[in-house]
Amino acid sequence: MTLVQNGVRRKNTRARAFALTLAGSVAIAALATMNVSAATAQTAQRNFDIPAQPLASALNAYGRQSGLQVTLAASTSQGVTSRAVSGSLSPEAALGRLLEGTGISYSIVNGTAMIGRPAGSAAQGIGGADANALAPIVLDAQNVGQRDVGEIVIGSEQLERLNPVSIADVFREEAGVQVGSSLPMSQKVYVHGIEETNLAVSIDGARQNNKVFHHNATNLIDPSILKAVDVDAGIAPADAGPGALAGAINYETRDAADLLEDGKSFGGFVTSTYNFNSDTAVTGLSAYGQKDGFDFLGYFTFGKGNEFHNGDGERVEGTETNLLSGLGKIGYEFESGDRIEISHDRVVDDAPRPYRANSGFVETPRPWEPRIRDYKLDRQNTVFTYTDETPEGWWDPKVMLAYGSTEVTIPIFGPPGRLYDDTGKTSTFNGKFENKFSFDIGNVVAGVDFYNDKAKLDDPFDAGEEKASNVGIYAQARLEPWERTRLSFGGRADHQWFTGVDDRDFSNSGLTANISGEYDLTDIFTAKAGFSRVWAGVPLTENFIINPAWDYGDDGPKPVTAKNYLIGLEAEYEGFTAEASLFRTDIANARVPIYGLAAGGALRNRDLQSKGFEIGAGYEWTSGYVKVKYVHIDVDVDGLPASSDSGNYLATPVGDIITITAAHTFEDWNLTIGGDIEIAPEYDHVAENDDGERVPYAAYEVVNLFAEWKPEQLNHFIFRAEVRNIFDETYSDRATYGQEFGNVTPLYEPGRSFLITAKAKF
Repeated sequence: MTLVQNGVRRKNTRARAFALTLAGSVAIAALATMNVSAATAQTAQRNFDIPAQPLASALNAYGRQSGLQVTLAASTSQGVTSRAVSGSLSPEAALGRLLEGTGISYSIVNGTAMIGRPAGSAAQGIGGADANALAPIVLDAQNVGQRDVGEIVIGSEQLERLNPVSIADVFREEAGVQVGSSLPMSQKVYVHGIEETNLAVSIDGARQNNKVFHHNATNLIDPSILKAVDVDAGIAPADAGPGALAGAINYETRDAADLLEDGKSFGGFVTSTYNFNSDTAVTGLSAYGQKDGFDFLGYFTFGKGNEFHNGDGERVEGTETNLLSGLGKIGYEFESGDRIEISHDRVVDDAPRPYRANSGFVETPRPWEPRIRDYKLDRQNTVFTYTDETPEGWWDPKVMLAYGSTEVTIPIFGPPGRLYDDTGKTSTFNGKFENKFSFDIGNVVAGVDFYNDKAKLDDPFDAGEEKASNVGIYAQARLEPWERTRLSFGGRADHQWFTGVDDRDFSNSGLTANISGEYDLTDIFTAKAGFSRVWAGVPLTENFIINPAWDYGDDGPKPVTAKNYLIGLEAEYEGFTAEASLFRTDIANARVPIYGLAAGGALRNRDLQSKGFEIGAGYEWTSGYVKVKYVHIDVDVDGLPASSDSGNYLATPVGDIITITAAHTFEDWNLTIGGDIEIAPEYDHVAENDDGERVPYAAYEVVNLFAEWKPEQLNHFIFRAEVRNIFDETYSDRATYGQEFGNVTPLYEPGRSFLITAKAKF
């Protein structure tokens, strides 16, 4: 079904946007008349079936069956066996029974079970000084009790606090992760300056293959459907999937169990946000439930709005909002504990955009090209998953099969009188079978995975297709072999078959290995280090530069490889945290094809290096926090400073980024006030422009503030007000294309923007 008509430019009016907001507000107001009452989440009954087993594995099962997040103090689980738990119990009672006789204390606060606190200690919020989040319960049940050395987890509470309207907002507090462009449909994510196409990117554990057109987004995703985001910066574990040259990103979408509260079997919410800068309204509707083993979730978002204005008050052409997004999930858990789930998410962005959608305007010798043209981007992802919700020691299997695709359709303006549509489509069918073997000192995840990827261009003159298939076998161990020591190591063996536009086949094989570890020097200081060597095969080309006349030579394209290094030190003391790390990534033979045969064609490749350091500090108290992060990143391509152009599908110049974030909740008023600051000093490690000059990237400082109120009398409502770019800075984000070239007007970020949000749950 076509969700949005293509090729028709829509002029959204202020009245239309207000009407959408009003519709959402009316729905919210209607919910206020509903009589909703139930027991609290801590006393709600749930069905538990957790056999006696190593504690880390038991807590993994407990987190899934209770719907709670779990934190675990370092080394608490080593050598400990849990009690068996079965029957209909409250989460608190089940946890008490599971830990009975172990001498391990616990508390449940704000939807999080905190395990291993000293007896009599005060309950703290998530991220207390002695707690490490159990990544598998937050994301994909992989790293029980242990985080990877370069891992960043953005959880559900942080996402709610950020109230993201684009993927750029998701990473707003992470100095080491940049997102270029002010348009969601052309935003790309860069980790330590390296583009996400060089990372293993997945949605709900399913591989993504979305290298369609370098002027639009690689993985367009509606942030409102996200439960959490997990980023491995640099060193990724073997079970993150193939192609993790510079790390991995996994987006995890919401489940019914995450949203249901107060022991209810059915629920829903309505949310609506209005942005006064562009008169844009974004409304979300959701319903979800659980009963007799079945669970379901349906979520739908639609957004309409005008073009926004930059800090100078000038309208930025091609930035209007016309977005449709949906997520559906249905699952069933058998009495045996076996669970199956199928999910589907889809997002469609269809509106007039700048002719090159990741830049404001590019002056070219082709005067017939318009300043804007219609883009339609359609990404979808379908995932089938089988898991065992009652794992026992050495048996904790997972089976996943998925199909995903991204399709981009644009009009091509050739010489006068020549106009036609092009459609580029990438697709992937992929899957894996793995099992987690749990021991007293940790676990080993081992399995086999595969993918079948395609890149196809439908063009009346230059149609073509490349294909790649891969089979891999992998294992990753996460162990605490000695007190104060945590190790993670693993490897992969992959075999790939690559097919070019001329239907010639080439095959390659390679090995990947990683090792990392942490050692608690004292009760305060922890040292960490890691290394990985990655083999990623031959990546597919971008669809819109496919040339059916390409010659792949006798041996075909070279496989891409990478080496990653990290060393760091962390400290935690009574709510204070500090960290410092050095990192480096070297990518060899990165494939960056070009249409022209004389310029290297299908075989053009480049070498990439990203290196730098990151430091941070923070303090958390019961009702708030403050954090400061500073990162310095230098990126070179073929030994020269990277530019927006040489970095296509590789990297972006970054330089120095400073982020400051803070928030405090006034509990007597149920009011939270917070904000964040991004500071980007001038940066001169840049490439030469066409005149042989090195024009530094301009400095900018951006301040955002918010206030969120949960009225006691209307405890199912949340009201939020935000001011973004409060000082009306005129700037482009550091990772935005074209800032160093005289013939390019980069896409500016919105100027001062006032946003109001209302949300109601039932």
